[in-house]
Amino acid sequence: MMNMSDGFKDKIKGAGDKVKGEAKEAFGIVTDNKKKQAEGKADKAKGTAKDKKGDVKDALNDSDEQR
Repeated sequence: MMNMSDGFKDKIKGAGDKVKGEAKEAFGIVTDNKKKQAEGKADKAKGTAKDKKGDVKDALNDSDEQR
């Protein structure tokens, strides 16, 4: 069984938040709902942050393995 790294898990969660944000933002645009548009943008930003967090964890893990 494959063992997923913490960084990879964060990247998966980030991707989910980005997709959710895209959907909310699109819904907000179609319905002219500024609140949903803002929520969508916030979800996308949260997803991007989780993705970056995963990158950092992976980089730290890689540097530890090289020691």
